[in-house]
Amino acid sequence: MKTPQKILVPTDFSKYADKALQEGLLMAKQFNAELDVVHVVHDIQQCAADYCLEDKFVREYRESGIESSKQKLKETLDKFPEAKGIKISTNVRVGYPDEEILKEEKEKNIDLVVIATHGKSGILQHLMGSVADRVSHGAKSEVLLVRA
Repeated sequence: MKTPQKILVPTDFSKYADKALQEGLLMAKQFNAELDVVHVVHDIQQCAADYCLEDKFVREYRESGIESSKQKLKETLDKFPEAKGIKISTNVRVGYPDEEILKEEKEKNIDLVVIATHGKSGILQHLMGSVADRVSHGAKSEVLLVRA
């Protein structure tokens, strides 16, 4: 693995994601790298079968999700004193988490993605894919899976 200059840490604000963020912060400090922290607000479908939500409702849902997520990103970073002195950018995207994380990776020319996983095993791993699984298979950069 080459020395990362840009590290991406996706977060869903869980304790597992916090562990990945802590790892990303330590690596950013060690390698003097930039850190990009992203949260994806899962989008809602406007129409299902013969029923559609009003445009206004969908727009308000997205705007509310983005604003509350920006605040949560700030609060999350404030929990980590080791974030001081690291160049950190944050972003909130709307869509499917794995797709948006991979878009962020490509758009920001990320060298390393640090993402949390529960470490599923056995039959569950084959029946249900996780965001971490899809990101690790779709990423162009190195991926560090952090078990919590």
